[in-house]
Amino acid sequence: MSAKLIALIVALIASGGYAMVALLMAIQSACIPIPSEVIMPLAGYALAHTQLQLILLAVVASLASNLGSIPAYWVGAKGGRPMVERYGRYLLLSKHDLDMAHNFFDKYGSITVLVGRMLPIVRTFIAFPAGVARMNQARFHIYTFIGSFPWCYALAYIGMRLGAQWNSDPRFKAFFDRFHHGVEAVLVIGAAYFIWTHWKNRAKLAID
Repeated sequence: MSAKLIALIVALIASGGYAMVALLMAIQSACIPIPSEVIMPLAGYALAHTQLQLILLAVVASLASNLGSIPAYWVGAKGGRPMVERYGRYLLLSKHDLDMAHNFFDKYGSITVLVGRMLPIVRTFIAFPAGVARMNQARFHIYTFIGSFPWCYALAYIGMRLGAQWNSDPRFKAFFDRFHHGVEAVLVIGAAYFIWTHWKNRAKLAID
């Protein structure tokens, strides 16, 4: 991420405040991979100057994660297994993928969402399989908030503590740039691996 782009995001968050953070976090929770690992540290840098502001920022981001996950949850819940079996091949999803997700939710239940919300990448996509598994929606939102809060708080805290060094210590900018590129690399590698492994087996994706 270039310095100009980082400056732009900081400016948007600074001008839009908590509403802009809520919008960005809602988008990233709707199966759109905008890394919270980038949003929240910059939000902490721009908006959190006291402990109360830090907590409020984490609450807003966690609530936004809930709101953003509603469409993905309902697509999964309303369409369910028949939708994935019919159209999944267009997204390189197979019955095997569906069975794995369903069995995982059956085995671990609600804790899947709680832990998933604390994991990079996974937290962005957890709502859809939760909907397919017909997880109780109230429980889904409770666990989403509980799992999202410490994640959002920790990232914002990092931004708040290190943000003071943004303009005084060039090492911080260099570290954040490497960190962001690392997140991007993980996303690209993960997507490439998924596409490659599923494309190899595309003949098995035909739905009867």
